[in-house]
Amino acid sequence: MKKGLLVILSLLFSTIVYANQCSKYWYKENYEKALTLCKVEAEQGNTESQYFLAYMYDVGNGTEPDKQKAFYWYKKAAEQGNVDAQNNLAVMYNEGDVTEKNIQKAFYWYTKAAEQGNSIAQKNLALMYDKGDGIGPDKQKALYWYTKAAKQDNADAQYNLALMYDEGDGIVPDKQKALYWYTKAAEQGESYAQNNLAIMYDEGNGVKPDKQKALYWYTKAAEQGNVDAQCNLAAMYDEGDGIKPDKQKTVYWYTKAAERGDAQAQYLLAYMYDKGNGIEQNKSLAKKYYQLACEQHYEKSCDKLNQLTE
Repeated sequence: MKKGLLVILSLLFSTIVYANQCSKYWYKENYEKALTLCKVEAEQGNTESQYFLAYMYDVGNGTEPDKQKAFYWYKKAAEQGNVDAQNNLAVMYNEGDVTEKNIQKAFYWYTKAAEQGNSIAQKNLALMYDKGDGIGPDKQKALYWYTKAAKQDNADAQYNLALMYDEGDGIVPDKQKALYWYTKAAEQGESYAQNNLAIMYDEGNGVKPDKQKALYWYTKAAEQGNVDAQCNLAAMYDEGDGIKPDKQKTVYWYTKAAERGDAQAQYLLAYMYDKGNGIEQNKSLAKKYYQLACEQHYEKSCDKLNQLTE
């Protein structure tokens, strides 16, 4: 009996030592060594190693990406309760790129991971309930899981939760909660939250108007390439709405948005060049941006383009 127990403990200890070696080399970014160790440990049934091996095949750490092998090992680890593997397996079922799309299996594994406290799975599960993606829409369950994930500082969940409160999407609107969660997500760098938070301060929507805070958050989002924020920021500088007008900054931000394909920004930028509105008139650039917007069926831009070419 004692000898048998000693053998069992030795085996468990050996597995733990191997697992520590596997993850240790992965965290050191020595992926080739990690891959070798993780293969051995994964075959021995070590759940953590199965997850790491799956992830390395998934993203191509130390090997060429192999999504089929990633799927195989995620499933092995998920069935043993590894929460990260459960979420990633759910993603594969949800997207249907590696295996046949199966929303019910995605829902099953998201739920398993969410119930274990994985914030990404909680957000993904909430999104399924929110959008009715393969299951009946259930805004209360969406609210529940977004809240769970948001309280764990998941920025995407914080943004989606704020949006629900802001728009009253299936729930009672609550601007204070919207402001709170937009702020939480914005402080983590979520650009959509930054833009929406700026709008609240800009318009005084559920909060006292504060143009400086609006400017601050529009700028944060715009600098990350958020097109809506770039347009909103350009408009603030153009109109001098609570701040000093600055046509050069207006042109700068409309140009940024225009280059990312925003038709309204292309039209407004073209109009500034067309009329010399606070900047040097440039008919060539006006024509260029009118053309770009017109190609996106922005009718006012097509009209202006026709006038220029008559």
